[in-house]
Amino acid sequence: MKPKLILKISVDAAMTAVLLLLMAYSLVGESAHEWLGVGIFVLFIIHHILNVRWSKSLFKGKYTPYRIAQTAAVLLVLLAMLGSMISGVLLSRTVFEFLGGRPFQAQAQTLHMLCAYWGFALLSLHLGLHWSNITNMVGRLFKKRSSVRRWAIRIIGWLIAVYGIYAFIKRNFAGYMLLQIHFVFFDIDEPLILYLLDYIAIMGAFVFAGHYLGLLLKKIQKQST
Repeated sequence: MKPKLILKISVDAAMTAVLLLLMAYSLVGESAHEWLGVGIFVLFIIHHILNVRWSKSLFKGKYTPYRIAQTAAVLLVLLAMLGSMISGVLLSRTVFEFLGGRPFQAQAQTLHMLCAYWGFALLSLHLGLHWSNITNMVGRLFKKRSSVRRWAIRIIGWLIAVYGIYAFIKRNFAGYMLLQIHFVFFDIDEPLILYLLDYIAIMGAFVFAGHYLGLLLKKIQKQST
């Protein structure tokens, strides 16, 4: 595996881990949350530098249904990240405390929640749209193909997605996305690992949806040619 590809995978894996920890705001602590926010933004910039070829080809070539969905997801993720960054700076009590007064606190808090939950969903969908590439890359690590291994991975993926839907409902994820709830509730007695497992499952459900959406769009594209 080429060093640049290893670096890309490492950066994306780190972004995923940091994103999950960011969703556990009260359970990791306010200061840690702020530093993790800085970290994911730095990783996000590195990710785009490593994928600069994609950015340069943005206005080149034909836009198929799959490419439209892929590009839309990237642009929406970018907006969510910028919204999270700006609102995070306005809300900061540790990292950017030196900036002094924090105006527009209520508006910043609303924007931060909106961008956080939509960003989580969109990043997971974005990951799902690339899932075939990821599984193909992982498959190359094995010398022999195995239908048993392939089906085992699929079944595990389906189980995670099903539980992810349950966790999505249990955690009232849609309520935060639609701003029906304006303050995130955390049970401070809940172990962090249980909270993260639920959010990993929710991410899995969005990845699952993104993956099969991508397959559907590719199928539509193939039938139209």
